[in-house]
Amino acid sequence: MSNFSSWFSRLRSSSRYFYCYRTLHKDAPTVFTNHRTRNAWSTSLVPLALALSAGSLALQPHFNPSLCDSDRGVSVGGKGSTQYVVKGSQKEFPRELLEELKTVCQDNMSLDYDERYIHGKPQNSFHKAVNIPDVIVYPRSEEEVSKIVKLCNSHKVPIVPYGGATSIEGHTLTPHGGVCIDMSLMKGVKVLHVDDMDVVVEPGIGWMELNEYLEPYGLFFPLDPGPGASIGGMCATRCSGSLAVRYGTMRDNVISLKVVLANGDIVKTASRARKSAAGYDLTRLMIGSEGTLGVITEATLRLQKIPQYSVVAMCNFPSVKDAADVAIATMMSGIQVSRVELLDEVQVKAINIANGKNLPECPTLMFEFIGTEAYAREQTQIVRKLVSEHNGSDFLFAEEPEAKKELWKVRKEALWACFAMEPSLEAMISDVCVPLSHLADLISRSKKELDASPLVCTVIAHAGDGNFHTVILFDPNQEEQQREAERLNQFMVHAALSLEGTCTGEHGVGTGKMKYLEEELGVEALRTMKKIKEVLDPNNIMNPGKLIPPHICF
Repeated sequence: MSNFSSWFSRLRSSSRYFYCYRTLHKDAPTVFTNHRTRNAWSTSLVPLALALSAGSLALQPHFNPSLCDSDRGVSVGGKGSTQYVVKGSQKEFPRELLEELKTVCQDNMSLDYDERYIHGKPQNSFHKAVNIPDVIVYPRSEEEVSKIVKLCNSHKVPIVPYGGATSIEGHTLTPHGGVCIDMSLMKGVKVLHVDDMDVVVEPGIGWMELNEYLEPYGLFFPLDPGPGASIGGMCATRCSGSLAVRYGTMRDNVISLKVVLANGDIVKTASRARKSAAGYDLTRLMIGSEGTLGVITEATLRLQKIPQYSVVAMCNFPSVKDAADVAIATMMSGIQVSRVELLDEVQVKAINIANGKNLPECPTLMFEFIGTEAYAREQTQIVRKLVSEHNGSDFLFAEEPEAKKELWKVRKEALWACFAMEPSLEAMISDVCVPLSHLADLISRSKKELDASPLVCTVIAHAGDGNFHTVILFDPNQEEQQREAERLNQFMVHAALSLEGTCTGEHGVGTGKMKYLEEELGVEALRTMKKIKEVLDPNNIMNPGKLIPPHICF
């Protein structure tokens, strides 16, 4: 239990270190309800924020679009790359730019080495970079972000938007130094439209803190990635979570964004209307761009009513294939489940160790059913019958709020449970997603490889939408273990791609997944992305080296 607590505190301390001594006093958000306007102070919001981006390409004095990044000596993330330490050359930071940033940010910037080091080293990722940011700035407004970006662009200095560093694919690496833009002071709720069921927020607010604010109004934001993720980072990585099977991913729940482009321009991507056919869909261009096209400074989000009633159920199976088959059968039955999560026996063992539980250590499915009390119970009994038809057993369900909360708590903290089981190891986490009909086959094939490996590996799946993760625990200082972890990861990615799937369902690309994109998307799609990047960021300052593999030319 103590091991688990120390690892969980590792997640929180990385953000508390930065935020505890900076307090932002802002006006109360405006709440619109029943055609009346009133002010409401939100509860204390302490964002841990998901990282947006980092840089891994050397910046050139003048960007030459005819060159590949690999022509400039950049190979990390390219086809066949197995490098985890992202190399770079850190140039002397312009003194003039430092003085200009002081004018904009005043006391809200830092040159402290420890602070810069923690910002430059992902807290929960084995990816590393040789350098750290030169300066950390903490903008307080959209206007300050615009000024900061414009100054960096004029000096051709890389920009690294940053939140709580909860990403795992190297998004916060700063191999070439530059300016890290920490969005933690921009964490306000600007406007809540209760009757329209939408909210306008700043990027630094966490999804958990936002839902605490929304609860008194009977509303919630339905995406639930890992603890600590912020809205800005969730947009930037196009994340989802366990509720995506019911409510969709980030691209389905963002109505509009405001984004600062590389030249400092502030762009609003859409109106607040629930649907629109006006022009290019700039909102979805920015969602998933990982900070390579701009810095998100505001998001208008679609909200949902808090369900009237819910039931959480658990059941056990002799194999992961049996469990996956039930997940598929449940979706095919037409039942509107809100969650379908799969854990293998190794993951359940980790949960038992971390939480002092005594759960049966076998493949397990977790469900959540919502609606009226009668409807939720009816769904529960239908799934209970499906489970019994597919070798399932020990079907249990909970209706009391505390019991339901406790069940989902152990699922949300699954990664930390793995670290508690093997506290000295790092985790390589796969994120493949396939069409639902292929899920059972892929999990079964992957499980055979994982079980045959000398490494400790667990399986965690959002089984209702074909997305599953493997947590591969290894010692990064042991080359043989590192090679084995990479072999397992590549096996699952290539298997998923052969089944018309994707290398990343929700974690994003960063530096870790770039090498798979040509096989998944094709070179023409990547060239198109690179052309868009060149138009919006001609000096290549915005998160250079992410998303687009370095060997792609146009």
